Amino acid sequence: MRYFNPLQIFQAKQIFDQAEKLTQKYFRLSPEELKANRYDVKTLVELQKHEVTDRAFAHLCRYFIRKKEGPDGTREFPHYRVCLQDHRILDAVDRGRSFIKYEPLMLYIAVHELTHVIRFSHGHSNFDAPEAEKEHEEEKVNAFTQNILGSVPDRGVMMVMDCFNKRYDMNAIFQN
Repeated sequence: MRYFNPLQIFQAKQIFDQAEKLTQKYFRLSPEELKANRYDVKTLVELQKHEVTDRAFAHLCRYFIRKKEGPDGTREFPHYRVCLQDHRILDAVDRGRSFIKYEPLMLYIAVHELTHVIRFSHGHSNFDAPEAEKEHEEEKVNAFTQNILGSVPDRGVMMVMDCFNKRYDMNAIFQN
């Protein structure tokens, strides 16, 4: 397994901050609404065994956190974990060396995963939906991601978006 180096981890954090701003603006969320979307981002070295996959660049896991509220009880709320698959991302960058760069690919992944978090948190999609519904949701999230990133004037982002367009399957392009 390959892992992000310290610079790549730092860049990933900065990129997720940028992705938050882009998704906040696109979905017209107030800072409080954005903050209500409980999530964290973990890289491969931090993931538990069940959070690792070879099928995607990242995926979401949902956990439930219990919070004590007053003397009478507790409240449970979902917390999402964006599980970055360093090895898959680094392989894609290595294989697409001439046209896929780390930062634009990571921005695409970050916006995509944050769009999922927002849609799940706001009840626009069901995390536990049947597979056919999940495929339809994935198409919607891909379209949202393309729209959000369409305003980013970066040639590298445009190249990644072109690869994620329906004409291509990024995972198929970068399979071992």
